[in-house]
Amino acid sequence: MTAQRHHIAHLNIARLRALPGDALVAEFVNAVPKVNAIAERSPGFVWRWDDNSTQVAEGVPYQAVLPDPLLAVSLSVWERAADLMNFVHQTVHGAFLRRRAEWFEPAVGPAYVIWPIAVGQIPSIAEGQARMAHLAQHGPTDHAYDFATHATFAA
Repeated sequence: MTAQRHHIAHLNIARLRALPGDALVAEFVNAVPKVNAIAERSPGFVWRWDDNSTQVAEGVPYQAVLPDPLLAVSLSVWERAADLMNFVHQTVHGAFLRRRAEWFEPAVGPAYVIWPIAVGQIPSIAEGQARMAHLAQHGPTDHAYDFATHATFAA
C-alpha cells in the first residue's frame, strides 16, 4: 500500500449581511464554535485555521479576515475531498449551508476553493485567496477546484 502523497485544503469566504452581534446573523455567529468542534471530530479532519487575534470582539466566537468584520473565513485541511464533503453536507454544517442566504450576501464569483497540498503543509489565507482568484479566472483545474469537479482533479 502506498502512502497518501497529498491532502486537500479548503478555503471558504462569505460576506455577512450584518456585523457580528447583530440579531440578523446571531444564529450563525453563535453556532460557529459548535460547527468547528464537529469539524475537528470528523473523519479525515487534519487542521483548521484558528487565530484568536482575528476575533471581531471579545467573547464573539467569530473570526474575520481583518480589517473587514463582515468577511467570514474558514480554512481547513482534510485527508480527502470525500471527508470534507461528508462534513459539509452530512453534519449540522449542511443545515447551516442550506440557510446561508439568511446570513450572507450573494457571492460574486466562487465562495470557496479546494486544492491539493502536501501532507503536513499548512496553507495560508493568502494562498487560499490566490487559489480562489485562479478558480474564478480559469475555472476548475488541478490548481484550484470545487466540489462539482473535485473527482476530476483530486486523487
